[in-house]
Amino acid sequence: MRKLYTSGFILWMIVMVASCQPKAPDAQQIVDDAIAAHGGRQLDKAIVSFRFRDYLYRALRDNGAYVYSRTFTDSTGQRVYDVLQNSGFTRTINDQETSLPEERVKAFSNSVNAVIYFALLPYFLNDDAVIKEYLGEATIKGRPYHKVKVTFKQESGGEDHQDEYVYWFNKQTNIMDYLAYNYIEEDGSLGTRFREATNPRKVGGFLFQDYINYTSEEKDFNIENFDKAFEAGNLTKVSDINLEEIEVRTIE
Repeated sequence: MRKLYTSGFILWMIVMVASCQPKAPDAQQIVDDAIAAHGGRQLDKAIVSFRFRDYLYRALRDNGAYVYSRTFTDSTGQRVYDVLQNSGFTRTINDQETSLPEERVKAFSNSVNAVIYFALLPYFLNDDAVIKEYLGEATIKGRPYHKVKVTFKQESGGEDHQDEYVYWFNKQTNIMDYLAYNYIEEDGSLGTRFREATNPRKVGGFLFQDYINYTSEEKDFNIENFDKAFEAGNLTKVSDINLEEIEVRTIE
């Protein structure tokens, strides 16, 4: 009886200790809190427009339906109007729809989608194809962050479903201050980027940010380590990502 009592007591202690251990933060909750902090609900039914470099972008979203467009003047002075929506992609040049080979349709579609995707982050991090994983905590510039990795299901993840992302969410504000991603270059090699958010401002209730774009010169760099490389000053600046003339209009 004494042995049974001792064994039972030890088992009870193990259960009690295990139950008292703090649970790891939930990646889904972190993302939900970030989307709320950025004002994501404002984009469920809205029209967003902004200028990025020499292109004017417009994103209409209506509870899952979307129409993305960009307008620009090419090197020959022609007005180009690209439209990506649920039903596909079209290009119009000087008000005449143009037939394009499939590879150009994919390239232009990806280009339009990518700019709008990054401009509206973290709004898209609850898309059906997204897989979230909590990586732990990190400290950048003396501030505490939750670190979340995002990958994509092949079935509904689009052309770039193999890309990987890591996001750093400020533990105190829930704001996405940093992100990193990798992608396949045209020659098949792996490219990487790390972005530091700057110039935060709310327009129409949504938090827009510009970014300083960095990369690592190290080949096959693991994007999960970008926070450490950034803190150590080991990254190379690539470009500035600045959005201008931002407007947001809610759809009734």
